[in-house]
Amino acid sequence: MTGSALSDRDLAGTANRGLSRETAVNGRRVIELRRGGRALGGSYLYEGEGLITGWHSHEVHQIEYAIGGVVEVETASAHYLLPPQQAAWIPAGLEHQATMAPAVRTVAVMFDAQMIPGGRDRARILAVSPLIREMMIYALRWPIDRPHGDDTSDGFFRTLADLVTEALDHEAPLSLPTSEHSIVAGAMSYTKEHLSATADEVSRAVAVSERTLRRLFHDELGLSWRTYLLHARMLRAMALLASPGQSVQETSTAVGFGSLSSFTRAFTQFCGETPSTYRKRVAGERV
Repeated sequence: MTGSALSDRDLAGTANRGLSRETAVNGRRVIELRRGGRALGGSYLYEGEGLITGWHSHEVHQIEYAIGGVVEVETASAHYLLPPQQAAWIPAGLEHQATMAPAVRTVAVMFDAQMIPGGRDRARILAVSPLIREMMIYALRWPIDRPHGDDTSDGFFRTLADLVTEALDHEAPLSLPTSEHSIVAGAMSYTKEHLSATADEVSRAVAVSERTLRRLFHDELGLSWRTYLLHARMLRAMALLASPGQSVQETSTAVGFGSLSSFTRAFTQFCGETPSTYRKRVAGERV
């Protein structure tokens, strides 16, 4: 498999070495992944160490597919988890920050903004069909930073863009909300760091009553603290189960469940498959 020399590491501050173009629009970082090129679509492969890209946006739409490892994507409105075999949709112009876990391996495909007119409002996590998966991997023969496209590559990326447009209607529930309310933000941060915490423990950590905590979550987020805790646990569990050598029992304990049966039941209801099935499927689908 051959990929572009351009990678997410370029987004971490190496623009001054000529690996990517970085400009500022209204004080915000814009990474020009095409580096002045005119291709309608292109790709790159990232594999390596852990990485935090810093806040930025692109001049092109991006869909990033996790082959192995876990990626987290943050925007102003939500915190998304990208486990293996899922894809993150990041529209052109959306400011975001990506965190790559160690040993992560992803394929990113970019499209000129005119190719996919919808889906510009926010990031999304998409379930990837086998066809889209194979096409994204095949797209690695056309780096995004090449000077221009041709009839073959343009036709290929137009077809893939049509498939991605359809996939945007089938979003996976793999995100956590964010909040500018200081108490709610503090409670969410504490909850994610202490997945076995009770509502009483969280409320004491942010110096409010449990009743106030529950009211604030409902008013600010439109969901209960208990629901937020469950989602945080499930997203963390999916990330852990994607790691080689991680057992279901270890994961159950790590995300705050007192019994394996309770964890299995909650995971199955959330993901539509048991933890063991999910773990085996992800391991079997790695490239």
